[in-house]
Amino acid sequence: MNQEKHSFMTKRALANALKETMKDKPFNKITISELIKICHVNRKTFYYHFNDIYHLLKWLFEQEAIDILHQFDLIAEYEEAITFMIHYIDENEAMLIGAYDSLGHTALKKIFYDDFYAVVTSIIEHGENVTHQRLELGYKDFLTHFYTDAIVSTWVDLM
Repeated sequence: MNQEKHSFMTKRALANALKETMKDKPFNKITISELIKICHVNRKTFYYHFNDIYHLLKWLFEQEAIDILHQFDLIAEYEEAITFMIHYIDENEAMLIGAYDSLGHTALKKIFYDDFYAVVTSIIEHGENVTHQRLELGYKDFLTHFYTDAIVSTWVDLM
């Protein structure tokens, strides 16, 4: 097995351990020691892959939701993308509520903001290309932040 695949499997194991532990325990009460014990890895291995447990949580969300969301053609498949996100929230309710309760609205928004910012940017750029118009940079920036904040806030509030 190559190093990249082994690294991914280790990250996935740590993420699964976190997800399972969050079913019974608040996120802010979970320790790295618990996770490495479940995965039979050492502390150095954890820190080789993640800066901290928050980084692991962000990676988990990216793998299970954000990266998949990026695969949708958000112009043509926006309904499917929204349905996917709603199902993800339903299927992972305990984990998401645990993260929300432990981190709070603002911190959870911060985890998702950059990823959704990229999605909104691509949608706005697509609109510019389709209409053959360019928005003023300041206005484009305003729209991107406005819609990103609206989407992330709404998504977090659904939890």
